[in-house]
Amino acid sequence: MRTGDGDQGRRGLVDRAPVGAVDVVDLFVYVVVLNLAVEHVPSVISEGFTLSLLTALLLKVVLEVVVLVKRRVRTLMRSSETPRGRLAAALSLWLLAVGSKVVVLEAVDLLFGDAVSLGGFFSVTGLVVVLLLCRSAVRRVLRDAPGPVRRSTQQRITAT
Repeated sequence: MRTGDGDQGRRGLVDRAPVGAVDVVDLFVYVVVLNLAVEHVPSVISEGFTLSLLTALLLKVVLEVVVLVKRRVRTLMRSSETPRGRLAAALSLWLLAVGSKVVVLEAVDLLFGDAVSLGGFFSVTGLVVVLLLCRSAVRRVLRDAPGPVRRSTQQRITAT
């Protein structure tokens, strides 16, 4: 989606439709990965499917915001002309990477209490990495799929 100010490849949360097909696919991927983690990782607990679905939705929202902020910080890092500016942007990326996991843990605790547990920092980090890898793989499959699926979702998937 073009914003008209020369930022052809960048999109913000404001620029996009509230919910698109790619968001629904992401949510399905997150639910599957989260429920596999509940089944196979002892420290990840969810007391039911509805809570898993709501947790996946929370993860989707938090990760979308993190990806948006990360893109902006990387743009600042690339445009910085001084080593100090690049170092500040790199430090910001590191803080964002660590801080986002803490935000996820606190948000899950605040919203779901003891009914959902994503373990600790390292299990959440692993979960987020697997979520993003699976999301990317599914998007790649859909992007390369023939037929109506490709035409309806290709533009949104390649833009993210």
